[in-house]
Amino acid sequence: MSGSRSYGDLCGIARALDVVGERWALLVVRELMFGPKRFVDLHRGLTGVSQNVLSQRLRELEDAGVINRRVLGPPAGARVYELTRRGRDLEPVLLALGRWGSPIPPASTSATQLSTDALAFALKTTFAPAATDHLRGRHRYQLRLGHDAFHAEVTDGQLRIERGEIHDAMATIACDVVTLQDLVFAKRDLDDAVRAGDAVVLGDVSALRWLMQSFGTVDGDDGELAR
Repeated sequence: MSGSRSYGDLCGIARALDVVGERWALLVVRELMFGPKRFVDLHRGLTGVSQNVLSQRLRELEDAGVINRRVLGPPAGARVYELTRRGRDLEPVLLALGRWGSPIPPASTSATQLSTDALAFALKTTFAPAATDHLRGRHRYQLRLGHDAFHAEVTDGQLRIERGEIHDAMATIACDVVTLQDLVFAKRDLDDAVRAGDAVVLGDVSALRWLMQSFGTVDGDDGELAR
């Protein structure tokens, strides 16, 4: 970041904020945590930021060694942004911030739904390991959210989420972001979502229902993700 924005404080917290403390900076990191993205995809996930401000944050984060730009090989040939190893080291920071911020009521101007990557982070933030005590082995799930695909794996009480398709999922759900929000955080009944045509489920439905019930709440007041 530019010297004019520095706190001028030797504390490590202040020096970290010199790099990622600008508005939107950490949310850019959040959007890239599950893999590289094109500018247009970043802007789609951060609906409240202008293209000029997003471009500025990307330049600053690149200058600070938090992200890289590269061109995908053929046939794509698209320019994408991705986190460096130093950028990926921010994941536990973001998870801690998510847990700390979850009980705070959302502003009245907040968007009505999460971005796909923000939803993936919310799943990691609110996952309750105690709910997996009775499970043994590895359990893998496919989450298809519109044009985005993630897979979730639960092993020994740990949840791992990555972008992409897998071929050995025990259960697959295809739905939009709001439907998955409601299934996980508003505790909407999975059968109801399927009957209404809001979700398509393949594989072990009972295993998927267990997964939906393995998360805490995002809103500490009423047990729902405020919308």
